[in-house]
Amino acid sequence: MFTLPELQQARRQIHEVFPGTPQYRWPLLARRTGATVWVKHENHTPTGAFKVRGGLIHLERLAREKLAPHGIVSATRGNHGQSLAFAGRRFGIPVTILVPHGNSTEKNDAMRAFGARLIEHGKDFDDARVEAMRLAQAEGLTFAPSFHRDLVLGVGTWALELFEAAPDLDVLYVPIGMGSGICGAILARDLLGLKTEIIGVQSVHAASYALSYAAGHVVETNSADTKADGLATRVPDPAALAIIRKGASRIVTVTDDEIAEAIRAYWTDTHNLAEGAGASPLAALMREREMMAGRKVGVPLCGGNIDLKLFESWVLA
Repeated sequence: MFTLPELQQARRQIHEVFPGTPQYRWPLLARRTGATVWVKHENHTPTGAFKVRGGLIHLERLAREKLAPHGIVSATRGNHGQSLAFAGRRFGIPVTILVPHGNSTEKNDAMRAFGARLIEHGKDFDDARVEAMRLAQAEGLTFAPSFHRDLVLGVGTWALELFEAAPDLDVLYVPIGMGSGICGAILARDLLGLKTEIIGVQSVHAASYALSYAAGHVVETNSADTKADGLATRVPDPAALAIIRKGASRIVTVTDDEIAEAIRAYWTDTHNLAEGAGASPLAALMREREMMAGRKVGVPLCGGNIDLKLFESWVLA
């Protein structure tokens, strides 16, 4: 499905826009968890989250192949939409984004600032996604999904950078929203021929992939009621699930309280601000600290876009 030269070429394209992101070993996190902890700082991308890598690869191809003559439309809780808006501006493609009512005010503002037309619809991401697909038909727009080969290829470059800097990782925890982040990590690991164990992370309150992983088929949930909006998915993507079931050893679920504790740990131990999904891998490591003691562990801080009001009411409460 993918080759290492393809992944390396995607990284070159992304590095034309920004020079990758750093990865550091943080001693206070090591003391906290008992493990050697490598943090991949995807909160330092131009949009504050890892998704921009996939957006750049996807929209470059749409522009090159002239596949979005009237623009694109997609649905998001924020970071996917920011990535498309950022890339759309770069490649001259108009971008329309659907978000659910009550979505992050600051993420909405960021998408508008990057040039997107923003429309609020429905109670959650999946409602917004259905409306985005309807709007694509009604207005002749190209629908940009949240899981796609281009997105996996682009997003996989964060893991390529991390694995080249720390090739001897024993374990890598990766959050799961729609699946591009963990599938990109599996892709990079396999193409490099590494043995790193990859563990998915979801919210207890939005566990559709965890349930699907255990069942062996897609399991939809009735709600995804977590403050970690990047994890709030009710309907897994079948292609993503297939890759995860083949390439990840298991999926850990964490509570919102555990995620809040991890956000606080990032702030006190590294002075980096993490959003809920971005802190969930550390939350999983902190829960499994006894199991991971003495091991070399990677955790992507995949996004730092948390609203101030949410931070105050959830993390500082």
